Amino acid sequence: MRSTPEPKLISGNANMPLAKAIARRMSLHRGVNVGLVDARVERFNDGEIFVEVFENVRGEDMFIIQPTSNPANDNLMELLIMADALRRSSAQRVTAVLPYFGYARQDRRTKARTPITAKLVANMLVGTGIERILTMDLHAAQIQGFFDIPVDNLYASPVFALDIKNAFKDQMEDLMIISPDVGGVARARELAKRLGAPLAIVDKRREKAGEVSEMTVIGDVKGKTCIIVDDMVDTAGTLCKAAEVLLENGAKEVHAYITHGVMSGPAVERVTNSVMKSLVLTDTIAPSEAVKKAPNIRVVPTAPIFAQAILNIWNGTSVSSLFEQDTLGPIYDGMYTAD
Repeated sequence: MRSTPEPKLISGNANMPLAKAIARRMSLHRGVNVGLVDARVERFNDGEIFVEVFENVRGEDMFIIQPTSNPANDNLMELLIMADALRRSSAQRVTAVLPYFGYARQDRRTKARTPITAKLVANMLVGTGIERILTMDLHAAQIQGFFDIPVDNLYASPVFALDIKNAFKDQMEDLMIISPDVGGVARARELAKRLGAPLAIVDKRREKAGEVSEMTVIGDVKGKTCIIVDDMVDTAGTLCKAAEVLLENGAKEVHAYITHGVMSGPAVERVTNSVMKSLVLTDTIAPSEAVKKAPNIRVVPTAPIFAQAILNIWNGTSVSSLFEQDTLGPIYDGMYTAD
């Protein structure tokens, strides 16, 4: 059960708009002002990171909101240094809220003499005294086992289901959920189950990282409105090629719902010029100006689900209840009309 009067939030520079949105949502739920703790996260002339917290945090239940997105190393160091500052200032508990967990793609040894960087980062986070992790759509669910502390992994699929039921309410019978690779089948199946939609797979063969040599569609997509589901989109090359292959196999139109919009290099240009009708991202990674201006890219908010998860952790109540659409619908305050 809760032991401090109110949860306290602090944020680094990775995604300040999301941190402020979470604070606003928590203020709305609590009926009191829940602001971000006054602090500065700056750099010395040589690039070293300096953190100073201007408020008393002794005995407080602290939540650091900091996705480790691009620049991943800087944002990770900001998180570690903020956690150290809070522990040395006698915070009662420190929870790291990582809407996007960077380095998650390096979760196993794929070749000889390569690192398992996701485990290394987990060790670093635990070593700073962080006692709990709250994140969304880990690249691989087993990364939770890399930590010797509790990890709450939220899912974007309930939010996506609400959005799809609203955006495609007249096309529900024609929907087909697409996994862009065999590894993402469980994620796609989860969303398909929520929507009562069939599932197909795009099997891809890679010659080397970032390059796909061959794609095959497993399933009949003829006449279907296809929705590609994945946890992240980086340069968008594979995503755009998958959309082309689906249309070549008879799909009526192609859309994509992706949790983490890394959107590196030519990603925005590729999506804008692609055959995809729309790409829906969440704001776990702060969208760039190019993403905001792209005509076929839309961003859905995660502040409501993160705000409620933080309150549940602080209160000592269930976080898994947020996996259910009936629980999540009211949190989004009628933003979507679910059937």
